[in-house]
Amino acid sequence: MMNFKEGIVTKILEEDKEIDWLEVEIDGEKSRAVNYRSLTGDIDTGDSVILNTTAVDLNLGTGGQHFVIHNKKNTNSTDTENSGHIMKLRYTPMQISCMATEEQDSPYHDDIKSFTSLDNKVYIVGTLHSMLAPIAATIKYLNPELKINYIMTDSGALPIQFSKTVKYLKEKEIIDNTITVGHSFGGDFECINVYTGIITAKEVLDSDITIITMGPGIVGSGTKYGFSGIEQGYIVDAINTLGGKSIVVPRISFRDSRNRHEGMSHHSITVLDEIIKTKTNLILPKLDSERQEFIKAQILDTDIDNKHDITYEDGSCIKEALDHYNLKITTMGRGYEEDKEFFTTLGAVGRGAINSVI
Repeated sequence: MMNFKEGIVTKILEEDKEIDWLEVEIDGEKSRAVNYRSLTGDIDTGDSVILNTTAVDLNLGTGGQHFVIHNKKNTNSTDTENSGHIMKLRYTPMQISCMATEEQDSPYHDDIKSFTSLDNKVYIVGTLHSMLAPIAATIKYLNPELKINYIMTDSGALPIQFSKTVKYLKEKEIIDNTITVGHSFGGDFECINVYTGIITAKEVLDSDITIITMGPGIVGSGTKYGFSGIEQGYIVDAINTLGGKSIVVPRISFRDSRNRHEGMSHHSITVLDEIIKTKTNLILPKLDSERQEFIKAQILDTDIDNKHDITYEDGSCIKEALDHYNLKITTMGRGYEEDKEFFTTLGAVGRGAINSVI
């Protein structure tokens, strides 16, 4: 059941036209909260709000924040300015309408309807949201002329506005457009599913390279198949089925304290060895001999090398790319200096993707 409490907005910490980051007071205690304007409207200090406090009450990793689910001053609001007839968050109290790219009233309906093939366009499929910025920055740093678009799936955060990374990448013109698929929402383009999102990237946006990964907040369970990043498998198969060139981003680290994530994460191994049913491109970084052999041994223990095309790329350019765009990205709380192999992998994927563009 959802936990909710009433609070008063005491301070607006950050704001833009789509989201507000707030300080609220609940029973005399100050907390942080998020307000999505597309869901609950504008907000001001002094407003009385109803907050979803469930994640904080459970001490979950959602940044220690509550979420506004109702602003009392907007009780009689009837603003339905969203065009379109596709509902996201369907059959929940927060369902909203949007104009999906593929629906009949969309100006792009015929583009999607007449689609035949991705014509070998390049799609990079990651798992963690922290993979997005380093890969995009590497590509843009090495080849500024390439058009990069981002598809956010619905396996992590659903509102794209929650990602400050996406906002920064757009402001710096590192990525051009965003597409939100499934029940994720708030992108420049909305799509019903990942297939039409992939098609939109090619037919509507004419992407050179499209990066696909979930928003912030991967879900795991400590079991082999119980993690939201398993979507990487069926997304790769979708790209290949539609005639695209898929590139898998492996999760590699030698700084994670959990043995199952040492070298190539068990998540990546499971997806590559068992979940993906079509041949994909796996780009690995060139590392020192000890770590390189460790990863090769992991691959030899599976059927990955027979199933997929594996290439090695120099990903050391990642540090220059991050510094060039002043990106301070962390993964599981670790930055470049604390987890070089993770970031070098992303640099290698970026370089390899450029080489794959026809």
